Amino acid sequence: MPTSLPVNIFIVEDNAWYGELLEYKLAQNPDYQIQRFTTAQACLAHLNEQPDLITLDYNLPDGKGDEVLRQIKERLPDVAVIVISGQEDVRTAIGLLRQGAYDYLVKDEETADRLWNVVGNVRKQLQLRRENERLREQIGLKYDPSRAILGESPQMQQLASLIEKAARTNITVSVSGETGTGKELVAKAIHYQSARRNRAFVAVNVAAIPHELLESELFGHEKGAFTGAISRRIGRFEEAHQGTLFLDEIGELPLDLQAKLLRVLQEREVQRVGGGQPIPFDARLMVATHRNMAEEVKNGRFREDLYYRLLGLPIVLPPLRERGQDILMLAESFLKDFCNQNKMAHCTFSPEAQELMLHYPFPGNVRELKAVVELAAVLAENDTIQPQDLSLRAQASSNGTSPAPTSNESLRVQVATIVQRYLDAHQGNILQVAAKLQIGKSTIYRMAQNNEVRLR
Repeated sequence: MPTSLPVNIFIVEDNAWYGELLEYKLAQNPDYQIQRFTTAQACLAHLNEQPDLITLDYNLPDGKGDEVLRQIKERLPDVAVIVISGQEDVRTAIGLLRQGAYDYLVKDEETADRLWNVVGNVRKQLQLRRENERLREQIGLKYDPSRAILGESPQMQQLASLIEKAARTNITVSVSGETGTGKELVAKAIHYQSARRNRAFVAVNVAAIPHELLESELFGHEKGAFTGAISRRIGRFEEAHQGTLFLDEIGELPLDLQAKLLRVLQEREVQRVGGGQPIPFDARLMVATHRNMAEEVKNGRFREDLYYRLLGLPIVLPPLRERGQDILMLAESFLKDFCNQNKMAHCTFSPEAQELMLHYPFPGNVRELKAVVELAAVLAENDTIQPQDLSLRAQASSNGTSPAPTSNESLRVQVATIVQRYLDAHQGNILQVAAKLQIGKSTIYRMAQNNEVRLR
């Protein structure tokens, strides 16, 4: 966090002597950049210079403080305005504070000292706000689709296009795909490219919260609403106000809560457990699931009306096994990041290791690839990762295909296992397998003659 923070201050005071006094006091801090105005119109004409703080005399020759404050706040809602008045009127002070004034000071011999302290507090808040903005910008860059969504396959290019379109509006987004394909990453990429990027991104894994606690988690509760509710709790919908609420594994939501969620989305307001007052909220909603939601609706496990309310813009994430060369691009990225984070010498993948990864089905998708790469970096004996360093241990699939090779088998056996798995999956069609694996038909026939694979 920086040690000095410039603060752009406007002093609006028609009494020249008093304005000079305030300026003299604040100018003792060289980081305070001060401009002085004697009329409201002069101040308003310079608001395009984006002051951080304005001291405003309540009685100006061309406007009362409340009207000038209103005009300032309409144009610069975040600027701190300190109203300074010659009269101590509690009702006026309360009205100005409700209108958005940061503070109300009465003119006396101690006003300059009090103003010094108030400006110091404003400066600290500015410092925190600017640091938060900087961090949010960094997060936004982290989740920029061009950086976060790696891949050059047609599926990933289409995904990047959908993320860009989703970020332009507040449309509900439903992300589906196998476990480990990066559904939350996509949701964050949309949020941090949207107009809500400087507001909260609140993620809730519906499947990870016990049923009896889920309603309170989502909608909050009042003190005494149930046994153990010793204080009021703000729910996730309220936390996400003006930001984004991401409900992961929405297919696990119990039917009784589906009805309550539907009402919340229709009315755009929540009611805490044990509370009677509806609370409006403004949050962009995104949901994700690994289930086939159309099948869930058909089987009566998910409400049809809620399904269509949540569908919005559907985004389907492809499994890693269908992304071709993206596997190697992701593996290289994970390897580079892991080596940098652990201050290790940079590793590379041998051609044999690359070939093995390209033909492994990765049932755990991107999440599994990341884990495999990081472990391989630890297991590698030198700066080159070999096939035996890759812990690929997928089990035989339910359609009867052969199991994936283990790291203890020779490369020849591993290649034969991969070819056999593809032959089983494609009903022994040698032409299709040769095309999929980018090898010659003669290679497969030779392996069959050597009893390394079996043909149907």
